Amino acid sequence: MSQTYKEVEPNMVGKGVLLCLAAMLVFASQDAVTKMLVQEMSVAQVVLVRYWVFAMFAIIWVTRTSTIRHALRSVRPKLQVFRSLLSIAEIAIFNLALRYLGLAESHALMAVFPLMAIALAAPILGERVSRNCWLAVMAGFVGTLVILRPGLEVFKIESLIPLSAALCFAGYHVVTRQVSSAGDGFNTNVLYMALVGCVCATLFGITAWREPSMQEWFLLGVISVMSVAAQLLLVKALEYAPASILQPFNYSLLVFATIIGYLVFNEFPDSWTLVGASIVIVSGLYVIYSQRTS
Repeated sequence: MSQTYKEVEPNMVGKGVLLCLAAMLVFASQDAVTKMLVQEMSVAQVVLVRYWVFAMFAIIWVTRTSTIRHALRSVRPKLQVFRSLLSIAEIAIFNLALRYLGLAESHALMAVFPLMAIALAAPILGERVSRNCWLAVMAGFVGTLVILRPGLEVFKIESLIPLSAALCFAGYHVVTRQVSSAGDGFNTNVLYMALVGCVCATLFGITAWREPSMQEWFLLGVISVMSVAAQLLLVKALEYAPASILQPFNYSLLVFATIIGYLVFNEFPDSWTLVGASIVIVSGLYVIYSQRTS
């Protein structure tokens, strides 16, 4: 039985929230460093190095808690491969978005992925979605249109890049629920994502490879370590508090991205982007509240 808020000690919940916030800060910082790298370096090469490090981490993690052979025994191996491809596609596409858009604008559009996941879960998983949740999803998409402003001169075709990443990430979440409900555990999910992603990243990254400068090697090392650190922080946060409690705090990523974008790149979203992002976040929070009270 999953934990509820009343079953978790308040101080434990507090630790979980702080760890979740720390993970979001690390993710935002990682994206800032990635934005620096992808201005001159191929996205495929950046993703390649990240996945090499992630694969090493996954193998070490699995061998410490189980065995590689056991973790590779998936109930739905084809779905695991598809899920892993969605994950690497999301990372690569979002990294590409960072080349053309600001941190805050990219994350504001990416924030719509939970609402996309709900829209996908209904036909794919057969989940029942209440009328109020559908209204919240529609409101979230209205917020996205406010950010995009299609048909106006301020519309940028590059804004569709993070939306594509959000769609991949939404699909990744839906497929993850499929494989998890089928019986695949954490180790299986992590190992497939790391190995399939590593193979795919290598195939594309090798063709785009060029020798990085010392500074680029340093930055590649930084984002690789940050990626692993953020994942570990999230895993640890879930040991202290249930996912249902931590979900709303995931939106702090947009706040951190906005602050870092302003401090590092002197970027600040315009008023329409802030309004649209607020609509998306409020819609997402309402969905989370509805799911917890239903």
